[in-house]
Amino acid sequence: MADAVDLALAQWSVQRPDVDTAPMAVLARVTRLARLARLLERELRDFAGRFDLEPGEFDVLTALRRAGPGLGLTAGALLSASLVTAGAITNRIDRMAAKGLVRRVPDAADRRVVRIELTERGARLVDGMPAEHMGWYARLLEPLDAGTRAVVADALRTLLEQCE
Repeated sequence: MADAVDLALAQWSVQRPDVDTAPMAVLARVTRLARLARLLERELRDFAGRFDLEPGEFDVLTALRRAGPGLGLTAGALLSASLVTAGAITNRIDRMAAKGLVRRVPDAADRRVVRIELTERGARLVDGMPAEHMGWYARLLEPLDAGTRAVVADALRTLLEQCE
């Protein structure tokens, strides 16, 4: 199935056969992924909104859940996982604490450190979300078999590591 990038490559091969356009086959599609990213962001906003959450709050809840029950994370660890400013993390934590989803707990080993933990309410909420969320991801990727998904994931990881 041909797309707009294939058309551009075919046109360049006629107009400038002396130019190697192979990189364009990948990178032009990467730039088109911005459209897919906007779709994903809109869907995540809608999904999180059904639970009275902002997407950033969803990210915090899922990061805390992945850390394991009772372990919590420091604000710094949440900051590293989210690629936002320290102020944004603090605001997210404040909003989520006001909703009763997280609490701040002094670290048992170092009382200068504060860990963010899920409350029972937060844990119940986040435990109901991943299956539906991952199901939506799976539906988006249905055109790709498991092997192709793995190749794409590896290639994107490599490209992102090189660019970042």
